[in-house]
Amino acid sequence: MSEPFPSKSSPSFPRGMALLVAGALFMEILDATIITPAIPRIADSFGVTAVDVNVAISAYMLTVAVLIPASGWLAERFGVRRVFLTAIAVFTIASMGSAASVSLPMLIGTRVVQGIGGAMMVPVGRLAVLRRSDKTDLVRAIALLTWPALAAPVIAPTLGGAIATVTSWRWIFLINIPIGIVGILLALKLVHGEPRPSTRALDWRGMLLIGLGISAALTTLEHIRVIGTNWLFVGIGGVVAAVFLVWAICHLLTASAPLVQLQVLRVQTLRITVTAGSLYRMVITAVPFLLPLQFQLVFGWTPFISGLMVAILFAGNLTIKPMTTPLMRRFGIRSVLLVNGLASVGCFGLLALLRPGVPVAVMAIILYTSGALRSVGFTAYNSIAFSSVDGDDLTHGNTINASVQELAAGLGIAVAALLLSLLVSYPYVYLVLGALLALTLVETLRLPRNAGSHVSR
Repeated sequence: MSEPFPSKSSPSFPRGMALLVAGALFMEILDATIITPAIPRIADSFGVTAVDVNVAISAYMLTVAVLIPASGWLAERFGVRRVFLTAIAVFTIASMGSAASVSLPMLIGTRVVQGIGGAMMVPVGRLAVLRRSDKTDLVRAIALLTWPALAAPVIAPTLGGAIATVTSWRWIFLINIPIGIVGILLALKLVHGEPRPSTRALDWRGMLLIGLGISAALTTLEHIRVIGTNWLFVGIGGVVAAVFLVWAICHLLTASAPLVQLQVLRVQTLRITVTAGSLYRMVITAVPFLLPLQFQLVFGWTPFISGLMVAILFAGNLTIKPMTTPLMRRFGIRSVLLVNGLASVGCFGLLALLRPGVPVAVMAIILYTSGALRSVGFTAYNSIAFSSVDGDDLTHGNTINASVQELAAGLGIAVAALLLSLLVSYPYVYLVLGALLALTLVETLRLPRNAGSHVSR
């Protein structure tokens, strides 16, 4: 039995496995975002317009969102080790296919296969780490698992642009091959988790309903533009998504062996992460989307300069990371969420003050602060999510949380585009987003003062 208060020299969680899963998450996020700067080169190569290439990005995101709910069942049926190894192999082979694509349809197809690997890779790997982590060290495990989500967006645009400029865009996908091979070799040594005895069949109806609902929702959101939105399509798509998602919820609540057990949301800490945490993620995700547009369209800056300014925001994400765990241990997760939430709302007020006359140094401080608060919030929500979830509920809780986070990230960009279309003014958009973020404080106040205290010691 592990010590009740493990020392830093002997963590009661699989550090090696956590680092491996973190690397897999880094590779997945890098792959999802690195393609953006190369879109014009890919379009020229295939003889299509740049807008058409966006389908390759959407196809990946849709596949991941749709298949995440099945990852928990696969882990139970075939074992975490087997599924994780297969996921890395599929992702790596699909990367080779993407690099060898000779047409846009072929690239879209290989991106779908990459999404299949991505949907299994990170959720299943995270589940393996959570199952083998003591509650007292859960915060440290989550910190190791989440840092790539903060680093990859800093590296991806610069790296993707450099690769597309210096050499062929195909190297964007080829760099995944050595990473994948190393990942497989490490996984053979570090990842454990045999199949669990279960007669539960895969809930095909639940997976189909969830898949159709998520696909309709994300497809609808992808068609919301700052200019030229087809609101008839968006309206119909929204209704279709709502019908399938409500149908899916009703099915999951009544089925004898559902794809995911929604009853796990009775656990307050997980429910608040899924609700308030997703709203937080949605609002915060909108900022990196809005800033480059504002800097280029309003300030008249070049893409390179605007990219450097946005990198300051992500630098705040990274540099505050070592302090997040000590903060939660010292003050408690509930207090950190409350203070961080209030400060984040105030930071949106500062973002609303950004205009061409503001000194660059002042802008940099505001963006750095915004990034630091973003990091603290993400880590706190991820840490409290599974603090009171054990056993089989951990599989279902992990699946629900991963799926909702994927949707929240996509929704954040769509909401930002919608607000920008309606309000036109960037300051007003930031103020509305700040007001939405304030709603998360209501759920945080409902948390017990000692919520998650056993994982933040």
